[in-house]
Amino acid sequence: MRWLVGWSSAAAGQVPGVRPGRTLQPVGAQLLWGDPDPLWMVGDWRADEVRIVHAENGSVARLAVLGRCAASDADLRVGLFAARGGALRHLTAWAGSYTCVLQIGRRITVLGDLAGARPVFHTQWARGTAYGTAALPLADLTEAALDVTYLAALLACPDSPEALGEGTPYAGVRRVPPGHALIMRDGVPEVSGYEPTASLAVAGTPAAHADPDLAIAGIRDALVDAVRTRLAQPRFVPDPGEDPAPGIGADLSGGSASSTLALLAAGLPGMPGTPLGHGSAAGQRLLAVTFNDLATGSVQAREAELERARSMAADPRLHHVVVPGGPESLPYADLDSGPLTDEPGPSLITAERHRRRLAAGGADHFVGHGARQVLDAHPARLADLLMDRRRRGLLRPVTALARADGPSGRSVFVPFTVYRAARRLARTSYRQGVADAAARLLDRRFEEHGGALAASLAALAWCRPGPAARWLTGEALAEVSVRLQDAAARPGAMVERPGERRARAALARHAADHRVFEQAAEVRSQRLHAPFLDNQVVRACRALPETLRVQPGARATILRSVLARAGIRELPPGWGVNSHVSTAVAVRAGLRSAVDDLLDLFEAPLLADAGLVEARVVRAALRAAAEGEPVAVDGLTDLVATEVWLRRLLARRGSCWTGTEVPEQRAVAGGVQRLSL
Repeated sequence: MRWLVGWSSAAAGQVPGVRPGRTLQPVGAQLLWGDPDPLWMVGDWRADEVRIVHAENGSVARLAVLGRCAASDADLRVGLFAARGGALRHLTAWAGSYTCVLQIGRRITVLGDLAGARPVFHTQWARGTAYGTAALPLADLTEAALDVTYLAALLACPDSPEALGEGTPYAGVRRVPPGHALIMRDGVPEVSGYEPTASLAVAGTPAAHADPDLAIAGIRDALVDAVRTRLAQPRFVPDPGEDPAPGIGADLSGGSASSTLALLAAGLPGMPGTPLGHGSAAGQRLLAVTFNDLATGSVQAREAELERARSMAADPRLHHVVVPGGPESLPYADLDSGPLTDEPGPSLITAERHRRRLAAGGADHFVGHGARQVLDAHPARLADLLMDRRRRGLLRPVTALARADGPSGRSVFVPFTVYRAARRLARTSYRQGVADAAARLLDRRFEEHGGALAASLAALAWCRPGPAARWLTGEALAEVSVRLQDAAARPGAMVERPGERRARAALARHAADHRVFEQAAEVRSQRLHAPFLDNQVVRACRALPETLRVQPGARATILRSVLARAGIRELPPGWGVNSHVSTAVAVRAGLRSAVDDLLDLFEAPLLADAGLVEARVVRAALRAAAEGEPVAVDGLTDLVATEVWLRRLLARRGSCWTGTEVPEQRAVAGGVQRLSL
């Protein structure tokens, strides 16, 4: 795990909370710059991932960029000069995924990314502000208690910013929203957005009238730059005996996004597969990894996926690696072990499954996370089309929903049902929509588990309960409802349209889950790269017109065009097939296999001690799901992941800090131990 941590003190020349002759620093840290406002990096950072530039006139002006960034040292100096004049957005415009920390005199600025995959956290400490790219070290520093209400909101409304706010599982530790910067002047924090408002809640937005060809060309350029940025640096070679193989890897299974990255990485000039001497990665063969799940799914489906992968891997630039997966790699397997992540997430349930696949990849490995969120149309975008008076754009998506729900006597009414729901959302104000969601929680009104149509209709709302909400106690739902009511009553008009806001919230939730995935499935010395979550790729995807987004199969169509514009036109039949069905089958199979262990887990759960669930209710739901009844398995996954996370937090030993001023107790230790009494 790699993170940055530092603080901004209120008094010049004095580090807050540290008396003369005493020390306080993170365990295993390397100091990037010192007092009065020190900054450390912790973890196995590579040399090419850390760069610092200073102003040449002798003033205190410096910029630290950590991560994979395409900017040259000269670009960084220009960026430092521009940022001194207030142009913060300039620092976010380079290709790659990175965190910027800017210091101008006593003013410190930390920039998060647009998606939220590289988060920034902050908390009050002593007479200043401590900040970092991980929340747990800040909780350790301040001896923060567990924020049970935040956990309730995370379970009840996981993709609703109105419920989550800027909180974390640790009381007093706050998250900087995506697209914002944390600015500290003499220890006083301020959160400011650096991205212009995307749209107004009226028709005629730029994206609505964008040229599709220009938008796809922009995505192609952004993706190519993102991939090239990861491959342009000198190759990292792990120490002998470490898990990842030297070189570059990518997933060739799992969907169109990951295979797109694999083909781009293998085909760029100077990259894997090209003659030696034409680039730092030249002469290597890209490790194309296919996960062959032998425990679930039909033999026909597995063979079809393997055949598609073999067809693409026949390219001499690729080295195909097939990773077999048996019962031991099912979801819910081996929950007793694993690292402690910053917060709970569904990846805790599938971490072992993913770790087996990633261990077969390279020291730099591409994953397609985020493509669905930045390219696909959230169902609420149908309301945006109605606000733009583009009713004809609804014809194909609603027809596809009718087909996806299967033939029935009601199929003829599906288009009208979807149109009516989209029109209702388009005519509902933001405040009313959030207030309605708060009332639904109090009344325990949840959608019935159903197919694609039911899921899409449920998503046509400003705010909605999550799949785990139905199993929370009335007290927990009431607390989350109060949060939603407060959000609805806040002054200030909402300028975003419903589809854009819901899509932005879904991306932020996925990016946060991706961060948990990185921590839970981490393979030592390996770097996971998710270019679809890069700033420049997110910006390019936001330029897609709504009418293109909402078309059935839009993501695969867009990525086909991206590959064709990059010179890759030969794709096997069936490329771009949806992989969500096989994932859902694996989750259900894993739950059936591990149901006895899960029932033991919820015999005396910490979630019940916190007042969030009733153990007997969750146990009954687990039995029903294992028997094949129509139960919202995603909600059970969230509950199990949160319970596992709490138990790992309770079992934790030690602190992230060392020195004579280390806090007396571990972060949230007191709060979690009280839950277990």
